Amino acid sequence: MMSNSVFFTSDTHFGHKKLSDLRGFPNVEVHDQTLIDNWNSVITKGDRVYHLGDVALGCKKERTIEILSSLNGQIYLLRGNHDDRIFSDSDICKRFVWCRSEHYFTVNDQKIHLLHYAMRVWRSSHRGSWHLYGHSHGSLRDAFYDEKSLSMDVGVDCHNFTPISFEQVADRMRNKQFSPVDHHGDHSSSF
Repeated sequence: MMSNSVFFTSDTHFGHKKLSDLRGFPNVEVHDQTLIDNWNSVITKGDRVYHLGDVALGCKKERTIEILSSLNGQIYLLRGNHDDRIFSDSDICKRFVWCRSEHYFTVNDQKIHLLHYAMRVWRSSHRGSWHLYGHSHGSLRDAFYDEKSLSMDVGVDCHNFTPISFEQVADRMRNKQFSPVDHHGDHSSSF
């Protein structure tokens, strides 16, 4: 089944024993399998998945490739602070449609800025673009509660260890009272 839906996730940290312990899993194997199962329960072959960094930490190359090969979807990787090895290894990087540091794009007329790290303002934030990020594992106030910011943590720690869809993000963003925090105002110009 091919749906071509858009999903977002971050901070899977496959193979990261310490983090799997902090997340309450009995061991890293159960942690990794739970994330794989959750991923594949919502992602189909034709879906686009934007992974906002920190894919794996502590996995050997072969295990990283095995995990990535088991995940459904077309995966786009935004560089996290633990992704240096992935970016420098062409065998691992081949699993992704592309690997880059940040990305601006549009889904259903909604402009979106993707980056591993959270920002207070971002490109076109004063015109209603969204900023999706990871890295903070749900520890920032605006992970999805700051009602004035159109930013959101899409990391697995905030979403039951499962990627979230564009529609789920849109539902959360609709409940916010957008208020620009920079000096630009609402000028009409391109993204």
